[in-house]
Formats: sequence, C-alpha cells, structure tokens
Amino acid sequence: MISSVPLPRTFSAADPAGIDQMLSQDERDVRGAVRRFCDENVEPYVADWFERGELPGVRELAVGLGELGVLGMHLAGYGCPGMTATEYGLACLELEATDSGLRSLVSVQGSLAMFALHHWGSEEQKERWLPEMAAGRSIGCFGLTEPDAGSDPASMRSHARRDGSDWVIDARKMWITNGSVADVAVVWAQTEEGVRGFVVPTDTPGFSAPLIHHKLSLRASVTSELVLDGVRLPADAVLPGVRGLKGPLTCLNEARFGIVWGAVGAARSSLQCALDYAGSRVQFGRPVAGFQLTQAKIADMTLEVVKANLLALHLGRAKDARGLLPVEVSLGKLNNVREALDVCRTARTILGANGVSLEYPVIRHMVNLESVLTYEGTSEMHALSIGHAMTGHAAFR
Repeated sequence: MISSVPLPRTFSAADPAGIDQMLSQDERDVRGAVRRFCDENVEPYVADWFERGELPGVRELAVGLGELGVLGMHLAGYGCPGMTATEYGLACLELEATDSGLRSLVSVQGSLAMFALHHWGSEEQKERWLPEMAAGRSIGCFGLTEPDAGSDPASMRSHARRDGSDWVIDARKMWITNGSVADVAVVWAQTEEGVRGFVVPTDTPGFSAPLIHHKLSLRASVTSELVLDGVRLPADAVLPGVRGLKGPLTCLNEARFGIVWGAVGAARSSLQCALDYAGSRVQFGRPVAGFQLTQAKIADMTLEVVKANLLALHLGRAKDARGLLPVEVSLGKLNNVREALDVCRTARTILGANGVSLEYPVIRHMVNLESVLTYEGTSEMHALSIGHAMTGHAAFR
C-alpha cells in the first residue's frame, strides 16, 4: 500500500522552516520581482551611498520603483496596483534586505503620503496626485513629527489658521523622509477644529525642506526638516475626510505594518552574511562555522528570523482577511525590530572586525535598525500600547 504522507522536503538554509510553501505563486512572483530590482539597481551601490551619506538619482530610482509597481501597491485605483497586504509585506522584506533607506522611501511614499490622500483626500486631491505618485513621477512626504513632539503628537505646535477662504500654516517638522526631494507634503497641524491634514505642494511660497546632515543611520536616505513660514493654501488644500489624530495615526499604522516585514529582511540579510562568512573564515585550522559557539549563535539567529517571518506572515494574512487592530501591529513592530537588531549585533560578532566594514551589509543594517527601532512608534510606546491592551490601564497618559 502506497502511503499518502508526502516525502520530506530537502532542507534549505535559506528557508529552514519551509515558509515558502505557505506562499502563493503570485506572492513568490512579487517577491522575486522586487529582489531582482534590488539586485540590479541598488545592491551594488548602496554601501557606497551609505558611506557618502546620500541617495543619488532618487528621482530615477522612484520612477523605477513605480514601474515595478511597489509605490502604493496595496492601494486600489488611481493608478495603484491594488495588491494584497501580504504581497506589500513581502516587497518591504526584500527592499529592507537591501537597505532600510530604500524601504523607507517606498513606505513613506505609499503607506503615509499616498495612503493619507487615498483614505482621507478629496476626489480632486486623489486625481491630482495619486497617479503621478504611483508612477514615481511625483514624490511625497509626511509631516507629523516635530522637534518637541515625537511620541506625543497631540502636543504639536504647528498651527493652521483660516484667513478668508484660505489657510495659513506655520509649522516645523523633523526627521522627514523624502522631504527635500518631495513634490507634495502631507502636513498635520493644529486648527480651531482640531488636528487637520493639508496637502502642500512643495513649490508653495514659504515652504522649505533643508536636509538633515550628520546622521550615522539611514544614511542612504533623504531625511529633512520641513519649514512652513506663513504658507498660504486654498480652502481645498485640507484633507476633508478626517479631523483629529485619527488621521495621522491611521497612516502610521499602515507604515508600521511594512516595518514588521522590513525588519525580517534586514535580519535575514545579516544572518546569511554571517553564515557565508563563518563557512569561509578559517581559524585554528577549520572554518569558524565548525565551532560550537558559532553554531549556537547561528541557531539562535535562525530561530528569531523564522519567528519574525511567521509573525509577519500571520499579520499579513489577518490584514487581508479582516484587518488589524493597532495593538496587533504593535506586537509585530516591537518584536520584529527588536529581534532583528539583536540578530544583526550577533552576526557582527561572527564577522569580528570585518563586521564593522561596509564591505559587508551587517553594520549598515545594524545602525539602520537603530532608527527603525525609534521611528513610527518607539519600542517604549509599542510596549505601552501592548500593556494598555493587556491590562486596561493607559500608562502613557
């Protein structure tokens, strides 16, 4: 009698838990297309960009990403592909496996600026901006964080007032990805009606976006300050679909979902680098990979990458099926970024002194994740969000 039990698959160090079998062919195709784009257009150059602290050719890169279909890929209509959350997550994983700055460019464009327009904008605003942004011909940024208002956006000082039928905005925003190259900024400000979002073309008089220099993290990324001095906008510049902090926080939750996946990519890249290095580096007459302490490190890293990948996949499937609660995204962001950072630090020890060299991706991923740990919700705030959900007590109020 022939058994119906399938034969065991061949073990692969690239997929030790067989997660690929849980993906559809369409999902694998999306992942493969993004990986090929990164390998051809970014991977050979990103260490040099990081060392120089710049992202040259960002507009050409944005157009290429638009042609690839990853800008606003989980949005539907207005030139957006309308793909699933899981497909978007897989794209974020591959983008960040190359560099967090690349994933940040895509995340801010699609999950912050485009999502705000798609979810809260008027029909005119959507028609004006979304097709161009999906194609990468227009770049967007998202202005929420301020010098004195990070985790507590309700304390923002940016203010918009009515002047006749116009709005006049005075604002200072910090740590804004894409700011200096953006064509449009979604800026949040206090008004007499509560917090409102405004669609600000960056060529509007009074708007400027100076670059932030001296970064030691996310160096292959455009990071800027936004300065709005008496910026005058027409009445229809306001996002009509939302008032209050629900607007920006909903957008941030979309972006955090991408981070849940992206962190897996950074960790996977560092694990693979450490594995390759340990197999070729010979000490005391044999490869470093043959020593028990090295194997223990590799086993621990492998477990964390697999667990983070499974958590991301679960949240992607849940988001596609029923949507996610904010606390579910906090679970993913807190765990995956924290564990990815630990994986990178452990991988660095396997590489020894070479681990601090940009000839290898590990130190770049490690310092990038220090920013990812903080932005779009610090680890402390996500821990408190989970604590609030579990206990019913809001410790941060």
